[in-house]
Amino acid sequence: MSDVEAVLGAIEEDFEASLARWMELLRIPSVSTDPQHKSDCRRAAQWLADELSDIGFEAQLRDTAGHPMVTAHSGPAGAEAPRVLFYGHYDVQPADPLDKWTTPPFDPVRRKDSDGVERIYARGAADDKGQLMTFVEAARAWVKVNGRLPVETTMLFEGEEESGSPSLVPFLKANRKALKADVALVCDTSMWDERTPAITTRLRGLVHDEVTIIGPGIDLHSGLYGGAAWNPIRVLARILADVHDKNGKIAIPGFYQGVKDLPKATREQWSQLGFSERKFLGQVGLTTPAGEAGRSVLEQLWARPTAEVNGIIAGYTGPGTKTVIPSRASAKITFRLVGKQDPVKIRKGFRDFVKARLPKGVTAKFEVSGGASPAMELAEDNPFLARAAGALKAEFGRPAVLMGSGGSIPVVGSFKDVLGMDSLLVGFGLNDDAIHSPNEKYNLSSFHHGIRSWARILANLART
Repeated sequence: MSDVEAVLGAIEEDFEASLARWMELLRIPSVSTDPQHKSDCRRAAQWLADELSDIGFEAQLRDTAGHPMVTAHSGPAGAEAPRVLFYGHYDVQPADPLDKWTTPPFDPVRRKDSDGVERIYARGAADDKGQLMTFVEAARAWVKVNGRLPVETTMLFEGEEESGSPSLVPFLKANRKALKADVALVCDTSMWDERTPAITTRLRGLVHDEVTIIGPGIDLHSGLYGGAAWNPIRVLARILADVHDKNGKIAIPGFYQGVKDLPKATREQWSQLGFSERKFLGQVGLTTPAGEAGRSVLEQLWARPTAEVNGIIAGYTGPGTKTVIPSRASAKITFRLVGKQDPVKIRKGFRDFVKARLPKGVTAKFEVSGGASPAMELAEDNPFLARAAGALKAEFGRPAVLMGSGGSIPVVGSFKDVLGMDSLLVGFGLNDDAIHSPNEKYNLSSFHHGIRSWARILANLART
């Protein structure tokens, strides 16, 4: 029996214990954004450090200005074997609104639903505790069978991913030598469907901005001043409407600098995935796509940039009416980036666009309400990609889809910028996992195949 077959056997024997350990971690309400859960975040970090120490890793709890990091190292595995850095996060989103949960969010429930599929329901089940535990349990099985992992492995778990990762980049810079590896492994993405594995090779970047339009010095009576005074809501609404043209293209000058058309081969691969635009939009109550005309929905999601208004704050919003012209109106904006778009230039371009449309006497104030990260693309000839794809095909019996993601994972950019390495994004979530929402879940099959897949990937990465 080969090492990998023996490891897979150990995974099967220990699966119920693996499930119990995962449930134990899920019970810790490690909500990073809520100061009341500071001790819970530390407890989750310590739990992981203890588990990794028990497996045989040199594990440490590392304090930061915020929540602690967990680092663990397995030691060398041979002169030719690569070194990998596995990343995950132990913090979770708040569980609100609590009244929408069918079971308590931090009391995980194993349930077979009406479709016959077993799932675990809890906050963090998919994002990211279930995902990171697939790797931990694969590492446990390798150590049990072989005494060590087939590749030199460092693990890094952070506790602030859901609150902007303010401590991450300083930590990476301070620990470059200890964290440097040949490739980073990130398990915070999804499969194509429950039977088809995927490797995410494209991530959109992200830029936040917030604009406040300032008109009169105080709120005004709309009868006494209406018609004569500029209404900041009206100014803001006109500017925001100008961001997109009639075909859904973004009208900010220079916005598409660095954006390339999708390669023909990639477009053809995506067209063969059997993706239903009608079903995708229909499940959220929509019928027609709203992005750039002539682009498929998958292309819009995975390979095209966006400009979205996430919130508008202005005027009187209480019950009844109040005849007021507000002195200010604000909007929160995010831009999803692709290709070589420069986050700094995108933000500046938007601000110049706003300023150029301000009436005389009306001003604008800008506030950065979040970080900025460029897009990521993993070259399809990357050798680690081929090895991971081969392992996933062996596990699932079908080729892995090389897909994009409409979302952003800023840590991938940080690994590239600070540590100089690419990231291999392999995840086992599903689109219906309800991450960040009530009744978050993770299929038992995702957890099971995830552990087995990482065991196979580690074996393939060790091959020279």
